[in-house]
Amino acid sequence: MKYYSTRDTQHLHPATFDAAVLHGLAPDGGLYLPENIPSAGPTFAKNYDGLPELAAEMLWPFVSEHIGRQELKLLCGEVFSFPLPLVQLGEKLFSLELFHGPTLAFKDFGARFMARVLSHIAQQKGREIRVVVATSGDTGSAVAAGFFKVPGIRVFILYPRGRVSPGQQKQLTTWGHNITALEIEGSFDDCQRHVKQLLSQHNDNNFLITSANSINIARLLPQMVYYAAAGIQLGGKQVVFSVPSGNFGNLTAGLMAARMGMPATHFVAATNINDVVPEYLLSGAFKPRPSASTLSNAMDVGNPSNFERMLHLYGNSPERMKNHISGMGFTDRQTLDGMRELYERYGYVADPHGAIGYLGARHFAQKFPEAAFVFLETAHPAKFPDAVKQAIGMEAEVPERLAEFFKKPENPIRLPNDYNKVKEAVYNYRG
Repeated sequence: MKYYSTRDTQHLHPATFDAAVLHGLAPDGGLYLPENIPSAGPTFAKNYDGLPELAAEMLWPFVSEHIGRQELKLLCGEVFSFPLPLVQLGEKLFSLELFHGPTLAFKDFGARFMARVLSHIAQQKGREIRVVVATSGDTGSAVAAGFFKVPGIRVFILYPRGRVSPGQQKQLTTWGHNITALEIEGSFDDCQRHVKQLLSQHNDNNFLITSANSINIARLLPQMVYYAAAGIQLGGKQVVFSVPSGNFGNLTAGLMAARMGMPATHFVAATNINDVVPEYLLSGAFKPRPSASTLSNAMDVGNPSNFERMLHLYGNSPERMKNHISGMGFTDRQTLDGMRELYERYGYVADPHGAIGYLGARHFAQKFPEAAFVFLETAHPAKFPDAVKQAIGMEAEVPERLAEFFKKPENPIRLPNDYNKVKEAVYNYRG
């Protein structure tokens, strides 16, 4: 399987899987996608014997030239080692809980897979790899947990000062060892811009550099698996997935899973007021803008990188995209109302991101009356205690592994919103 940039329309510059993972961003500034997405069809359900087995089956075509089948099975056994509950709330309403991993967020799936893939590459190359990642919330903590103490790899997490929750910040800044948190005086979009510039202008032969954002194909591929697992559990019913969306890696993974044959009638791109993609689906014009701060901070993205992959999958046609994706943005007030409604109607405590997924499902329910609606609950509600208390008058129970982070001292490096300062921190680190 070869990989091509979204901007290499003639497929003139193929990359191997390990090269695509290591580079993160293609030389022309585009994002890597596989040359084709093989159809698995009925084999999803036929071969389902647990999540690790399903993962190995789905991911094998994408990595087979670089990772042996048995090694992939062992790797998937390590990555997909926690529960994936599909919780039924109503007759046709389900919550797919993706927060049962080490950092209580869906990013654990992709980050743990990528950490093991990069460790494999580092051993082959015999050089240190420096991983730079921008986060608006849960990506950084999942990457930190996945890469903590991995030999030969050092991680730099860029996050916007004052724009992550206290719990998320603790999970970013308390690791030490090979994990360095860089607190940037700017927005997530600023952090992401610095990461892209670091990747495109790397010029130090002493180490290799890559990113662990969802711009990296190794972060994206494993996220296909939980969509397929949900579809299998629903027994082949018509399914609409409502995906809380910021940088749109999660939804892109769902689209790729659907291309492989996972049952999916439709997708809902559910956003907060940073709704450039829902606006595109209405107008056909993509108009990035500075991100606005919201309760659902992991989705505060004004120029989502993975939208370029979505466009590529649909041949840059808004009409084709509209056939498979609907979009809607919601305010903080609506988000709190959604959290309250979930609790009062179903006894279900959701975080702000999951609540937006629920609101997207509710909004489009009449459009697909025969379908089951699955909204993705992407983070544990205890990571957002203020929002939960504001919505339902009580705090979510805090799991012990999250409570442990609150006891640890923070040690971020605070930097201005200046690319040269960020580059200096990454290039000159001597830990």
